[in-house]
Amino acid sequence: MDKQRVLEQYDRELRREVAPDGVGAVVDRAGGVVRQDGGELGWSAVLWSGLDEAGADAAIAEQLRYFGERGRAFEWKHYSHDRPADLADRLRAAGLVAEEPETLMVAESAAQAVPVVLPEGVWLRTETDEAGIRLLGEAQARAFGEPDRAAGMADQLLARLAEAPQTLSVVVAMAGDEPISGARMETLPGVSFAGLWGGGTVPAWRGRGIYRALVAHRATQAVARGYRYLQVDARETSRPILERLGFTALSVTTPFQYEP
Repeated sequence: MDKQRVLEQYDRELRREVAPDGVGAVVDRAGGVVRQDGGELGWSAVLWSGLDEAGADAAIAEQLRYFGERGRAFEWKHYSHDRPADLADRLRAAGLVAEEPETLMVAESAAQAVPVVLPEGVWLRTETDEAGIRLLGEAQARAFGEPDRAAGMADQLLARLAEAPQTLSVVVAMAGDEPISGARMETLPGVSFAGLWGGGTVPAWRGRGIYRALVAHRATQAVARGYRYLQVDARETSRPILERLGFTALSVTTPFQYEP
């Protein structure tokens, strides 16, 4: 993989020229910043910035003003290759709070679309419906120990399901009637990258190939829908697994959160 070329393609398709990810969302391009206003229930974020040292602080202040006036929390998606080099420090100085860094990892979809292998007694629930989203939220709450965040994620996905169901795919690994792992795939029209999100497995079932099975299932879907690449924002717990599967690290992304 030509890492620089793919990273430039990712920046162009999913940051600079990205379409809104929901019917109620709006993407604005103002100066050196691309932002999404997701409305009351959707995800609001600064998706891309092309800033220099002279204008960075004013651009950050403008985003705080814009979202603050609307009472919106928002996320500034910072990447390690963004400029200026001290942008992360400037975001902290402006009052945004950094969460755990994640690694942007990419793989060819076709290379990951292998047969799904599951432990005995485990099956995949693949219906993308309200029940599946609720099961996904339950699995991720148990996997990550963040029930409030999982509930908020489920509410956002239900809104997305109602507005743009073709962009969302949910899969939940079940042991009998118990959700033990879950993940989703998000796809936008006109881009080359299918986004893989989630993949958390409850502790008792880790190390048994379930995460790999969820990747393979979604990769097969991505190939069928014409998406060349898979993209993951990987936590440190999943990065080694993805590296073994053949994913390539392109950058490090840190979500900076702002609460008005």
